[in-house]
Amino acid sequence: MTDRIENLTELSPGMPVIVGGDRVTHVTKALADAFRSGDQVIVAQDSGALLHIPSEVRLIADNAVRAAAEAFQQMGRISDEQISSFYEAFATRLEDETAFAAIARANSTDVEGARARGRSTTRLVLDDRMRADMIDGLRGWAKADSGRGEVTERVIHDGWTVEMIRSGLGVIGFVFEGRPNVFADATGVLRSGNTVVFRIGSDALGTAVAIMEKALRPALTESGLPRGAASLLASPSRAAGWAMFNDQRLALAVARGSGQAVSQLGGVARQAGTPVSLHGTGGAWIVAAESAVADHFRQAVYNSLDRKVCNTLNTCCIVASRAEDLVPVFLGALDAAGTRRNARSKLHATERAMPLIPEGWLEPVEIVRGKGPIVEPRTEVISPEELGVEWEWEESPEVTLQIVENVGEAITQFNTQSPRFAASLISSEPEQHEMFYDTIDSPFVGNGFTRWVDGQYALDRPELGLSNWQYGRLFGRGGVLSGDSAFTIRIKATQTDPDVKR
Repeated sequence: MTDRIENLTELSPGMPVIVGGDRVTHVTKALADAFRSGDQVIVAQDSGALLHIPSEVRLIADNAVRAAAEAFQQMGRISDEQISSFYEAFATRLEDETAFAAIARANSTDVEGARARGRSTTRLVLDDRMRADMIDGLRGWAKADSGRGEVTERVIHDGWTVEMIRSGLGVIGFVFEGRPNVFADATGVLRSGNTVVFRIGSDALGTAVAIMEKALRPALTESGLPRGAASLLASPSRAAGWAMFNDQRLALAVARGSGQAVSQLGGVARQAGTPVSLHGTGGAWIVAAESAVADHFRQAVYNSLDRKVCNTLNTCCIVASRAEDLVPVFLGALDAAGTRRNARSKLHATERAMPLIPEGWLEPVEIVRGKGPIVEPRTEVISPEELGVEWEWEESPEVTLQIVENVGEAITQFNTQSPRFAASLISSEPEQHEMFYDTIDSPFVGNGFTRWVDGQYALDRPELGLSNWQYGRLFGRGGVLSGDSAFTIRIKATQTDPDVKR
């Protein structure tokens, strides 16, 4: 016998809620006051957070996912040529000065609004370079193979044959930060026959709406694709992302953004039984071994700090036997990286590293952050348990320095404290590189600068994001999520003998 299940119509302050089967959290007064009949509350089973989804936001998400699900049912009859024409039409409209003028105006409004709220605008500005990259990416998808209908395996029996055939996966839910270029990149999932629902950060929502109205939707219409093939959750509320990721009609949930927000979204999707691809917490590590060549090390550090993205150098480990000569090399490269951006760099060092830091690095300096320049100590002490903290810097490169006894200790610290993203070993010993690759739990491993970790740069194909292994290794695919990697395998049997039987 089971207890009767009733619809939730109200909440009361202090109401207990079971979390994870063995913990209890309680409804706050603010949540109880805000909740209305028809709303939804998702219990984050890992953190115990109670995520409130107002009914009107839930409806927006439901309509967008429904449109994408209905469109997916039509995609099997859409030709590869039609999908290619969609990308070309989308790119052409971004090239058109009249159409783009409206998008640029919307982006300027978004940027001004974000600055007024003290928000970072580094990734929000849709400048000429970003526009060109979006156009190139779309044309890249237009030329790419879809993979749809490809027979990956064939087994021939007496009188019948079985074929394994690549096919579209379904509705892809995509939540990402305020980077307009990702909005175009994410349409890459249409290449292999999928449909997509977007939710973009509130800072860039106006830009996204303009792109939809002036470029994306007209391209869908012109190419004959169903209107719901690419849908936008036009809501600034984070609850829209929770509602979408809680929808079991999604075939895959993809999230890009800040670590905490992405982690929460991923938890919601996993609770709903939806596979996830998370591109949140990043920050690459460089390990300098006993045999590291100083100039190689310097170039690796400097070339990994040109701008702040997920594959930027975040934590550097130097073996103790080389600390006296390599720490100055590291600091010189860090200083030069700041100078390149007309800013001073910022250092976090463990107690073990502090004796090697010159006095000049201990003085207060002006650090350029998202809200503007702030005077603060150039070097701050960090505990060994905080090596995985990712520094979200604006103009001033910000890095953690740790001294380790050997490469093995650095690997252990990476495997236990980092988000397990990108790692690089600077060493002159081939056997050590083999050991490093075999034992470090990272999807991206290199021997130089870390900024190579990029699907377009490394693999010559547009990417939708880079996945870390923070929540375990990825099943059946690599760490680069691309539009042509979102697929499933269907199995088809064809009889030539109608009397086949078991």
